[in-house]
Amino acid sequence: MIQSFDFIADKKTKTLVIGSMPGVASLNAQQYYAHPRNLFWRFCFEAFGESFNLDNPPSYEAKKRFVLQHHIGLWDAAYSCVREGSLDTHIKNVVPNDFGALFSFYPQIKTLLFNGQMAYKLFARAYPELLGQKIYQILPSTSPANASVPLDERRALWFRALTL
Repeated sequence: MIQSFDFIADKKTKTLVIGSMPGVASLNAQQYYAHPRNLFWRFCFEAFGESFNLDNPPSYEAKKRFVLQHHIGLWDAAYSCVREGSLDTHIKNVVPNDFGALFSFYPQIKTLLFNGQMAYKLFARAYPELLGQKIYQILPSTSPANASVPLDERRALWFRALTL
């Protein structure tokens, strides 16, 4: 059984990026989107006009501050699950995170951005009623395992969603 991280959000958070479950690299580092080839942090920084050096990325604390400064929060659909490796297709026995409690505490969160289809499916299975209360978008996964959507298209979709 593996377990996700605490949410990153504050009273100014308006948009919540929802992943499925951290991959092995993220779990080992205890950081969201820690795999060096995951595009999430790069897309976030570049969407807001900041450079992102893949060879010398900002510290995790700086990354967290950056998303919060732009009113973006992070959490995963799954609190815990069974999964070998990092692929979403291997996720089983999901216990969802408590989004009802999160949205009660942070009612100003109005927009949900799902980082891939599995994040959406896990959330929708646990909280179909919450989808009707929020604006949401299912975006192509930023995972290095996702090669089905060309990089330029993924970048454009994420930029548009993050900066709305």
